[in-house]
This record gives sequence, structure tokens and C-alpha cells, in this order.
Amino acid sequence: MKVPTIGGPGYHIGATEFEDFVAGQINQLDLAGKSVALIIPDDTRSCPMPRILGAVHRAVVPKAASTTAIIALGTHEYMEPAEIAAWTTGDRDTDVVEAYPGMEIINHLWKDPAELVSVGTIPADRIAELSGDRLHKGVEVLINKRVVEADVKIIIGPILPHEVVGISGGNKYFIPGCAAHDLIDMTHWVGALITSAEMIGTTGITPVRAMINEGASLIGGEKYCLAFVVKAHSAEIESASFGTPETAWAEQAEVTAQTHIEYLDEPMPNVIAEIPERYHDIWTAAKGFYKTEPGVADGGEVIIYAPHITEVSEAHTEIYEIGYHCRDYYVKQWEKFSEIPWGVLAHSTHGRGSGVYDAETGEENCRLTLTFATGISPEVCESINVKYRDPASIPELMKDPAYVVVPDAGEVLYRLAQQQPAKG
Repeated sequence: MKVPTIGGPGYHIGATEFEDFVAGQINQLDLAGKSVALIIPDDTRSCPMPRILGAVHRAVVPKAASTTAIIALGTHEYMEPAEIAAWTTGDRDTDVVEAYPGMEIINHLWKDPAELVSVGTIPADRIAELSGDRLHKGVEVLINKRVVEADVKIIIGPILPHEVVGISGGNKYFIPGCAAHDLIDMTHWVGALITSAEMIGTTGITPVRAMINEGASLIGGEKYCLAFVVKAHSAEIESASFGTPETAWAEQAEVTAQTHIEYLDEPMPNVIAEIPERYHDIWTAAKGFYKTEPGVADGGEVIIYAPHITEVSEAHTEIYEIGYHCRDYYVKQWEKFSEIPWGVLAHSTHGRGSGVYDAETGEENCRLTLTFATGISPEVCESINVKYRDPASIPELMKDPAYVVVPDAGEVLYRLAQQQPAKG
């Protein structure tokens, strides 16, 4: 059965058209007397959230017994009340309770074990099967209790190329969005073993997507998804689908593969990735590297240009201990690094990119140079194995034709034309 969809690549969905679509889909659901959890992204995703959440709120709240919007942080930092107001209303000073009567908006409190409940276990042999034999370890699936307890779960989120899973969205809003560390770490490490350069932008069910779907299948209740694609570098919605987390995601994954992957005839020699303010630390701003890495020539440099960023990560301090290295640096020294949270290891190698490591000589050679031009000091950069440039020097460097400036970096993926999948 065809997934209800409006728009498509290059289309502009007007406000009334979007509102009518959302209302039409929600009105087909039986929400009377039921509790509803709306699973929404945090502000590291670019989309017109006030417009989108407002449309869903107006359709759901009059019908449901109770409604809660849960910000699917994964392991990102908790959002402050003013940040939540700005994200969901467009104004930091707006009273969210007044803006969304009858609905509470809360963070996924991933740091608090009391806020997580078990929905089951994925055994080791099943993990091995799903991961393509890359991992042989069972895991308990712990999910936000407010999500689990809700009768109806509705995921609301944009679909984009993603370094860990291939294409973001769908059940990814449950795992890692509303999950605990263990399964998040496992999925991210499997993605790291495959490598970001190979995984990112891949449609279909990747090994990581298979693990996420398996975990999400253990979550009870009714599950739906409003998946959409936002036109790159804008607040315009191009396409939207409503269905199950699997079907709505699949429909919009094909759209984002057309709209958010730019294929280059020639590799970029070097890149200055201008990081937007929606990324608050390197943990999230590293998307500027992930999205440009496949399109940069061997030996090139990727500069993360973000004067506003002063931290690598407040939540994941282990990154300061291990720094940034290629995958084989960890795989070939596994006894040394296996106790480090695997999600941190995954971020490290995703953020450093392709390379080789010789265990006998201890020599590491990465394909690209990674440079931070941020508010992070030269000393910290050196300690985490990245180059430093003074951010004040970057405007002049932008005039150098050997450097391609990528504005609003982090969502559009750059690949070489020779990597483009053959059209069926």
C-alpha cells in the first residue's frame, strides 16, 4: 500500500497544504482516551519546528487523553528551557505552556537510569546476524519510560544522510533518540567498523538500521511517523510522508538521497566547512567533516570553521583522553581501548575519517588532515590529534582557490560522481 505522501524533490509545501495533510492523517488515528508521545528532534536538526509541531499539536491534543513531546536527544546535551522555547516556538522568551496548551515538552533524560525501562533483549546471535557478523554481544534495550508508557508514539522528524546509519530518521528517533547508552554505543561502533565514508547517504536497510529496527520492534503500542525532507539551507518543506516508522522513513529516504547528496565531477582539494550555530560543540559540528569527507581529494584538508564552539563535548569527556584517530588505530589496539565507551570511539573515528595504522611501528596515516578553527585552544587541539588554525585567519583563507567554502555545513553530503548509485 502506498504511503500517504505530499510533495517531492524540488516541491514547496505551503503552510495550509502541510497543515491539512497532517490533520488528515492524524484524524484517521483512534486517539480517544489514549496517551500520546510525540518524539521530536533537538535543535541540531534544521527544520521549521514551530510550524511542524504546531500542526501536529493542533491535530492531536483535542483527541488524545494526554500528550507529551519528548526531545530525542540521544546522548546530546539536555536543552535548557529557553532553548526549548526557541526551538519549538521561534522565541526564547515565549511561554511554552501557553504556546502548546495541553502538551508538555520534555528532554529525553538519558543520564538518569530511573527514566529508562527495559523493553527486552537482543541476544548475541541475533546481533551477529544483524550486524553482518561484526559484533557478537547481546544487549538489553532500555528506552525512555515516557515513550514506553504512551499508548501511541508519533515520530516527527527530518530525513537526512547520516554517518552512522546511512540515512537518518524513522526508528532512529527511538534508538538512539530515546534510548540508553549500551545499544547506542553498539550501533555506533558497528557503523564505525563499516566507516562513515562508506555508510553515509546509503538508502535501504544497512546493518545499523537493521539493529535499530530490531530494538524498536520491542517497543509496544502504536507507532507512527511523520517523516519529511526540508530543502537544503532553507526552512521550506519539500516532501512529507505519514505511516509506520519503517514505511514513512523509506519513502522520504529516497527523497533526501536526491536532494541532500551533491555529486562532484572532481574532488574538492580542501574544504572550509562553515559550521552553523545550531551545532553547539564538536560532537555535533563534526557533521561538517562527515558530510564533506567523501568529496575531498586524497591529502586534502577539512577545516571545521566554528568560532562559536569552545568545547569538543561536555557530556563525553573521554574524547579528550583518546582524541581523533582512524578506525584501525582502535581495532588494532582493542585491548587498550575496549573499555572506552564505544560511542565515543565511534565519534572519534567518524570524525577523523579514513586511514591506516601500523601496529608494529605505531604509525598512523589518515587520508585527510582535520583542522579546527574554533574557540578551542591550540593546546587542546594538539592533545586530541587535530590541527589548529586561528579562526581569525579563515576569512582571508577563503579567498584561496585551493579551498572550497561549504556554507551551512553538516546536512548536505558531498560525494564524487563515480560513487553515484546506478539508476535502475
